[in-house]
Amino acid sequence: MDNFGDNFDDGDVDPAAEFLAREQTQLAGLEDDLNTPNVPIGVTQTLSNDTSSPINAPKIEREEPEKIKKWREEQKTRLEEKDADEEKKKEELRLVAKSELEEWYKIHKEQIAKTKDVNRESAINAEKQFVAESDEIEPGTEWDRISKLCDFNPKSSRASKDVTRMRSIILQLKQTPLKKPVSPAK
Repeated sequence: MDNFGDNFDDGDVDPAAEFLAREQTQLAGLEDDLNTPNVPIGVTQTLSNDTSSPINAPKIEREEPEKIKKWREEQKTRLEEKDADEEKKKEELRLVAKSELEEWYKIHKEQIAKTKDVNRESAINAEKQFVAESDEIEPGTEWDRISKLCDFNPKSSRASKDVTRMRSIILQLKQTPLKKPVSPAK
């Protein structure tokens, strides 16, 4: 096979090793200017006698610039202030909620007491009215009393049986009560 001018069999020269050596020599001058360690972060070194196995150089921690340190400290203090403000606001909200809840319970208790009083009074009044009406039995008012006990609103009881006929009969008897037959005189 033709060689085409490619020297793949040449084991003496490794292109990667040549590139790394060239870069290190160029960067060496920059490192001296910046007063940094000899090995830049993330750059691999190769052994001089074994160019086929590069090793990672130990990463050397560079000191953070003063601006970044200052920013981190300021950020930390701002976050601490925000956390403290948030805790204050939470505590204030808890106190407000507690007072509002106590007020609500107080008002609720008062409303229940008022409702109980009103119900008691209405029950007593209804009982008095029932007793008063039951004492005044006059002939011919029986159907009036019955009609008062019945609910004549047709919309109130949709789920129950149809009682329209019974309503109409009770209303008719209320308006024109039955007359006792007059017995002939003997």
